[in-house]
Order: sequence, then C-alpha cells, then structure tokens
Amino acid sequence: MLNLTGRGSAHMCNGSTRRDFLLVGTLGAAGLSLAQLYQMEAQASTLKKGHDKRSVIMIFNLGAPSQLDTFDPKPDAAREVRGPFKAIATKSPDIFISEIFPKHAELADKFSLVRSCNHNSPAVHDAGWQMMQTGRFFTGGTNTPHAGAVTSYIMGRRTDLPPFVVLPELMGAGGGGLPNGQAGGFLGKAYDPFALNADPSVANFKVPDLLPPQQIGEARLDRRRKLREVVDSTLTTFESNENAKLLDSGFENAFRMINSPQARAAFDLEQEPAEVRDRYGRNRFGQCCLLARRLVEAGVRFVTVNTFLTVFNEVTWDIHGTAPFTSIEGMKNIVAPMYDQAYTALLTDLVERGLLDDTLVCNVSEFGRTPRVNPAGGRDHWPQCWTVYFAGGGVQGGRVIGRSDAIGGYPAERPVTPPEIMATIYHSLGFNVEDHLPGPASRPFPLVDSGFKPIYELFS
Repeated sequence: MLNLTGRGSAHMCNGSTRRDFLLVGTLGAAGLSLAQLYQMEAQASTLKKGHDKRSVIMIFNLGAPSQLDTFDPKPDAAREVRGPFKAIATKSPDIFISEIFPKHAELADKFSLVRSCNHNSPAVHDAGWQMMQTGRFFTGGTNTPHAGAVTSYIMGRRTDLPPFVVLPELMGAGGGGLPNGQAGGFLGKAYDPFALNADPSVANFKVPDLLPPQQIGEARLDRRRKLREVVDSTLTTFESNENAKLLDSGFENAFRMINSPQARAAFDLEQEPAEVRDRYGRNRFGQCCLLARRLVEAGVRFVTVNTFLTVFNEVTWDIHGTAPFTSIEGMKNIVAPMYDQAYTALLTDLVERGLLDDTLVCNVSEFGRTPRVNPAGGRDHWPQCWTVYFAGGGVQGGRVIGRSDAIGGYPAERPVTPPEIMATIYHSLGFNVEDHLPGPASRPFPLVDSGFKPIYELFS
C-alpha cells in the first residue's frame, strides 16, 4: 500500500512512484482505479446529449427467472408446463402474474411487461449477460461496452459520484468463460463501472474505495494537490503529453471523490430511517435497491444491481432443481419474497419522491427457462422466450408488449431481441440510437445495429 505521508520526492519511502498514486482507490478485481474512472472527465463526446435529468436502474436477474413461474403464467396448460403456481390478477386488468409476487400485483399499473424477449446466442449464462447488457455477443475480439458505460461516455458525470455504478459487485463466473458484459469494452477502462465490492446489508457497512489508505489522515488529503511535488524531474517529458494530462485529471477526480461529502453521504445507508431499510428488506439485494435509489437521487446516471453474484452454490433464479443449483421451492420460499419486497419498495419510493418519471427501472435476465419441468422438478436454460419489464423513465405502466405461445416457449407476437432492449434504454435517456461510438481501430461503431429500434409501444 502507498505511504502518502512521506516527503516530496521522485519515489516514496516504499519505492512507489507517481504512477502508483493512480492506484489509490483501486476498484477490486476489475483492476479499475478511481483515476482511470475519471479519465473521461477530459474526453469530450460528440454524440447528442440526452435527457440530462434521466437515470437508469438496471436490475439484472442473474440466473434467469422462469417466465412461466413469474410473469407469463400459463394456467390452462398441462401441469408439466404451467408448474406449481397459480396465476393471480393485478392492479392492471391486462396483467396476470404468478402468485409468488403478491406485492408486484399491487403495483402492476406502474410497470409494463415484454413477454416475447429472445436471442439465438448460446444458452450459457455469460453469453446472455453480454447480450442483455450490451446488445451484442462477444465475437471477433470486440467487447461491446455495457449500456452504463455508453451512458457515461455520452453524458459524462453530473456530480462527484461516478456516472456508472454496479451493486454489490461485478458478476462472477457464469460457466462459459466469456466476458460478462459489465465493462467499458472498447471504450476503455475509463468507462468501467465503479463496483461497490461490499455487502450494504452488513453492520457498519462502509464503501472500501471511499476509505483512504490508513496512513492518510483527513488533513493530509485536504492538501492532495501538493502531492504533485513528488513528481521526479525525469518525468517532465511524460507530463507534457496528452495521456499524462488525462491521468492528472483522473488523479484529481479520484481524490475529489474520496474527499467528497456528497459521495460519502450518497453511500451512507445509516441516513435512512430504520423503517425504510426494513421496507426494502435487510438483505443484500434489498439494501442494494435502496442504495440504487440513493445514488440516482444524488446524481449517478446508471446503476446496475445484480440480484446474485454467481449461479453456483447459491440460491438464485437458476432453478435446475438439483444441487448446486436451486429448486422451484427455493425460488418460491427464498428468492421470490426477497425480490418481490425489494423491487416494490424501490418503485414505491421512487413514486413517493417524484423520481420515477426521470428514472427508468428495467428488470432483465439472460434468458428464460424450459417450457416443461425437468425430471428433477426444475427448469433448464431457454433463450427462445422470456419476459423482461420496465417502469418509469417515460414508460407507460400496466401494459403487455408481445406474447408467447401456449406453452411460453416461443414468441407468438412482437418478438423482441437484446439490441431492442438496449435501444429502449437509450431512447429513454434521449439518445439517438443511430449515433456512433468511436469503436475498435477508431472505426465508427453504432450504438445499436441497423434495423433495431426501441420498443416504442412502451412509451406511447
């Protein structure tokens, strides 16, 4: 660890150089420093500015919920298709959902379902993670940036807080050995997310990357600009080039965030009344949803909440029915109540605070589950058809877009693909989906491939 209390010189007492300073606030396993995160401050985007007040909360249902047991029940199908749960009416006359989501039923006029999502990529988790967060499958060495990274590039940051945050941490292994899609991709590490890397439900929760090294006192951090005195004169040539100027900007902004009362306050869940924290649920996912609300309220543009971190040896939506995966009963008794409570608390909170119109909440997953229950009593991977849903950010609630067939196996009406999901998010933010990013080898790269449009029916 760096010792920043030493006297100014080319090297620290532990042999560290100025370049090492850029690692202060390292963001966990992703290898991204706060300095790299804020390099974007000095880079101007030529793309159209969107709705500056809009933010996005993407809830990624890692593991993939069964469409038939959640948002697209088939009560008239055979038992091996419909599964063990009943369909219930909701506040929207057009929407029936599974009985395992009673709180969702009370708020169905606030969100709209898309029941015909599908893709033709491999039926492995990380392939779907990529598709549903970037709109493209990783191929030919091209890693497309996450929608949050694109938002960061186009919109920049509004406050001392990062523009793009992932809670509670980046996705873990998905079994396919592929990139998970939660990165800046070809835009570069400067657009990677700030990953919390902590569980906000634990006692005395603190954000690791907002805590300076133990050797640094607050008074010393207040004099951070004087740290440039440690730059060796031999680095003069390095300091004069454009890359170094970007690093300087990142260096300053890293310490700006560490020192920012606004940033500290946004992550401080102790400022919330106990009854509010209870309403969300005193578990990791519930407190992440609460933290997501606090972050968008404080100016963060894009927050991704991972419901789970991996599909292995954890109770998740991945209901194959046998260990190390989850049973349908585990989904009913553990996953669904936690999820139902936290999501509806978030939506209610956003409505009560007047934030929902300017906050798109999108709930997505990598694929659906097989239309028929397997011999273990679970369901397996099925990218041919599943449900995603949206609320806020200009979306009209209480609607159903698309339709699956009689067994929930394939789209029967208005099929929707991952690029259209991305286009819908960008449309809510006010982006022109026909704009281009500076892609690999400095070639223009479309936000969304030609021919894919937003799901306009959600907005009109």
